Amino acid sequence: MTTAHGNRQVLLRSRSAGIPQASDFEMRTMPVPAPAPGHMLVRNRFVAAEPAMRGWINDETSYWPPVAIGDTMRSFAVGEVVVSHADGFAVGDRVTGMFGWQDYAVVAPDGIDRRLEPDEPDSAALGVLGLNGLTAYFGMLDICRPARGETVLVSSAAGAVGSAAAQIAALHGARVVGIAGSADKRARCIDEFGCAAAIDYRAEDVGEALGRLCPDGIDAYFDNVSGPISDAALRHLRPFARIAVCGTAAITDWNPWPEGPRVERHLLVKRATMRGFLAADFAPRFAEGLEMLRAWVADGRLRYREQVLAGLDRAPESIAMLYRGDNDGKLVIRV
Repeated sequence: MTTAHGNRQVLLRSRSAGIPQASDFEMRTMPVPAPAPGHMLVRNRFVAAEPAMRGWINDETSYWPPVAIGDTMRSFAVGEVVVSHADGFAVGDRVTGMFGWQDYAVVAPDGIDRRLEPDEPDSAALGVLGLNGLTAYFGMLDICRPARGETVLVSSAAGAVGSAAAQIAALHGARVVGIAGSADKRARCIDEFGCAAAIDYRAEDVGEALGRLCPDGIDAYFDNVSGPISDAALRHLRPFARIAVCGTAAITDWNPWPEGPRVERHLLVKRATMRGFLAADFAPRFAEGLEMLRAWVADGRLRYREQVLAGLDRAPESIAMLYRGDNDGKLVIRV
């Protein structure tokens, strides 16, 4: 095991009023920790960048406590076990879990989400074969419930979650309309990600485009963004539409809490159902989801893109990249 460079860590330095910037983080190098009995030392190979990190940093109520100032940034990661004092885990095992933006992590067995399959790419376990893919799978199939011939709308449809959600809906016979943030991403939704049509929200009026592309309305909406795009989508719901609220990427500042048009009237008149969810809600069924996702990836029916940043020192800039839309697929950092 080579640990000459120590354990580099990316720490949260400050809480941004808006989107976290590279200046909100700092690097430090510490000695490589030694695992206690029952634990293992994992050397990270890849760490993830997620839009949800904006909420993890924000000092507001969320589904997890905020990352504390001075703590290592919380992050999903894939790594290799290099020292094991834990039953059932051997040196060389590739594992994934919440290991943080750092080179090494001491992990207990209950901190391991799963082992990777022998032929599984490291980075895919952070995207299409990880929480992104599982979020798309359960949000689309359990909440949106697409049926053959229905119209399904997916926002951020060129992103890691949205692209998988769009393809899963198309695999189940739905006509999918995607929303993305550039002409290239709009084309990608159609050419790669199963959409019958797509909208570039930066260049088009979303409400007008939805009226043209969804003349009979929307049966299900996979919402990754909230904000004005979702306000426009709600006006085009069909009776008994289903809405899966997956993310709020359009909201860059939660202080003060943003207040937009009320949605209750749309839900009432259309008798629609709107449900927020986390992939963790479906944890007992993760094996089911991974089995299907692997099969679809293996036979080419589920495509995905990745952008890899080289070096842990690129991690601090990655969240801002996501919110600017500068990423080309799932954004991961090769440690």
